[in-house]
Amino acid sequence: MVPFSFGGHDLTPLTQGALFWTARRALLVADLHLEKASWFARFGQMLPPYDSLATLADLTALVVATGASEVWCLGDSFHDVAGCERLPEAAQAMLRDLTAGTRWTWIAGNHDSHYVDRCGGEVVDEAMVDGLMLRHEARAAEHRPELSGHFHPKLRLRVRGKLVSRRCFVATGSKIILPAFGSLTGGLDAGHPEIVRAVGRSAQALIPVQDRLLRFPLAA
Repeated sequence: MVPFSFGGHDLTPLTQGALFWTARRALLVADLHLEKASWFARFGQMLPPYDSLATLADLTALVVATGASEVWCLGDSFHDVAGCERLPEAAQAMLRDLTAGTRWTWIAGNHDSHYVDRCGGEVVDEAMVDGLMLRHEARAAEHRPELSGHFHPKLRLRVRGKLVSRRCFVATGSKIILPAFGSLTGGLDAGHPEIVRAVGRSAQALIPVQDRLLRFPLAA
């Protein structure tokens, strides 16, 4: 993977949709949306009930692969305020192992702002960490270097006549929006006016692939 400099720190975007902060051995993820399938099931829309297990398995593998000692979840980690209570026993055990084995911080999002017990870890509204502001939703007026989630950005391109969609990071000199990490999440076009309004008009979509970091301008 290819690191890049942001706010005076080297960050590495990973193909799985996470950021690795080498100096802190910190893994940053956004929008896990755990128990989204069970939320839909309550309203009669039946989806395979394995989204939380899949997301936590991916996250566990990434923590092991990177050797992360810190994990920062940038909001909407659960799909609704009762999501933590609905976690299957196996998923809850996986989550408790993760939060016990790392310094784990939940940043509150618009879907999950009222949790008390999240199977371990600390809950904060936002955090300033070594000069980087970590929060759920980007603020256009924020001039400090900022990392956030919320928008689930995806880059949509037409390749050989076919429309291809890939989750991506959206970045400017002072802001990075992470893609959704959850296994059952949709996405908003990276060039959507709401994203441009949040980050400014010099944004790029970043897509890490093996030993390269592809960059696509989003707005002039």
